[in-house]
Amino acid sequence: MERGRKQTAGILRAAGVLAVVVFSAGELYAQRPDFNGLNMNIGQLARLSHAQTRSISPENFTGEKGKGGMATEGTGAKAARELGQGWKISTSVQIKAGQTFVMADVKGAGAIQHIWMTPTGDNRFNILRMYWDGEETPSVECPAGDFFACGMGQYTTVTSLAVCVNPGSGFNCYWQMPFRKGFKITMTNIDAKPMVLYYQIDYTLTEISEDMAYFHAQFRRVNPLPNKQDYTILDGVQGRGHYVGTYMTWGSNSPGWWGEGEIKFFMDGDKEFPTICGTGTEDYFCGSYGFENPRTRDYQEFSTAYTGMPQVIKSEKQPRFSLYRWHIMDPIRFEKDLKVTIQSLGWQSEGRYLPLQDDLSSVAFWYQAEPHAAFPKLPEKDSLKIK
Repeated sequence: MERGRKQTAGILRAAGVLAVVVFSAGELYAQRPDFNGLNMNIGQLARLSHAQTRSISPENFTGEKGKGGMATEGTGAKAARELGQGWKISTSVQIKAGQTFVMADVKGAGAIQHIWMTPTGDNRFNILRMYWDGEETPSVECPAGDFFACGMGQYTTVTSLAVCVNPGSGFNCYWQMPFRKGFKITMTNIDAKPMVLYYQIDYTLTEISEDMAYFHAQFRRVNPLPNKQDYTILDGVQGRGHYVGTYMTWGSNSPGWWGEGEIKFFMDGDKEFPTICGTGTEDYFCGSYGFENPRTRDYQEFSTAYTGMPQVIKSEKQPRFSLYRWHIMDPIRFEKDLKVTIQSLGWQSEGRYLPLQDDLSSVAFWYQAEPHAAFPKLPEKDSLKIK
């Protein structure tokens, strides 16, 4: 064998005979499928691809190549009046009361890789919707704050892999969202006053493999929870997919500890009893013993890559808690159907459990093959607001 020649040996066993087949490194490289530029991590950064990076913002509403920064009018026009075109003229959009604004409407195949936005006003009244491949009903329908794990009407920092909320109100998500024919994203302002929206949607045009499913997110709220009933986080899902995350705001309508309830995942024909049953609310959100700081004996806020309770709003009337759990490393896979519930449970005298009637809202995040089942109707405006 010539010295310095790069070769790789593959070992085959056939008919009881050990054979050694030699491939050159160039031949092996040629046999590898092209990298499509997705599933990024630090180990992938050196790999080249033919994917095309695009971005939509008020400075380029279509994301087209060479079309950014061309605006001659917009919310920054007054500030740029002495500088002219190319100097930050279209920085944001104003959405009137009751108006739906189309943030993006893209044709082609690829995946969204990052979304940033900072909406003004009450985030429960800013309704975010996403549609894949020309579908008529959204695969994502959720108040903007709750989608970004910041749903209690007050800013808080969130530091996780899927979602980051940064000062002063920078909402970021890194959920990968594939599409094959295109996507549309809208924001609806259901408030009585206009809102201002700054946003950027970063996506890649590339080939999407057959095994990649579509991203979904669904919001629900019940206040108060009926006595001795489990709260439904998600129901009616049909088809094949995997559940990847839960965000909840938990308003405690009674004094004392509220987090003894179990989460349950009913999948693939489960009826009365689930396949997966948790051991307590703080356990599911990967804390323990009431999220208590052992030194102060008070609630301890935390925000980590996969789980967190980033915000606690103390109140004698109704303390509220913000919680997230991303199933990035441990998705809940289902073949036919999925239902997710959680109990609202505390303590009463003599060491007995006490069913609670708390104020619960949630966002369920999952991937599945389309078509998806119809979502329940989004709660009315008065039922969305946290009072």
